[in-house]
Amino acid sequence: MPRVIPPVPDADDQFFWDGVAEGKLLLQRCASCKTKRHPPSPMCAVCLSVEREAFEATGRGTVYSWIASHHPSTPDAEPRIVALIDLDEGLRLVSNLQGVALTDVRPGLPVEVFFAEIDGVKLPQFRPSHSHGHAQ
Repeated sequence: MPRVIPPVPDADDQFFWDGVAEGKLLLQRCASCKTKRHPPSPMCAVCLSVEREAFEATGRGTVYSWIASHHPSTPDAEPRIVALIDLDEGLRLVSNLQGVALTDVRPGLPVEVFFAEIDGVKLPQFRPSHSHGHAQ
């Protein structure tokens, strides 16, 4: 049984998955007022414009929160760390955290994106960053 259910892109997030295929973390902003948003949506919550554009994120951020996800059918397997990432762009993204022990994860841990193929599906993942120039 595969560990990953492949995404089913729609008109709102096709750009995101196209970016992932190219090894880019693309986010969305309103083309009218430039408000950034994630997850992607068809309309701006600020100015109500339906004009939107994609932009490439730095791929850097910090861990805001996380959980250890244990699979019930393989209880002895290493848990997957699911993290809420505060991106440098001011948005939050849910992803997996790799390359770090669960006991070493902490709020504010600097991380960076990388792209991994899991069960034939390319996905953005995060790992600790030792050269994180986090700009606030």
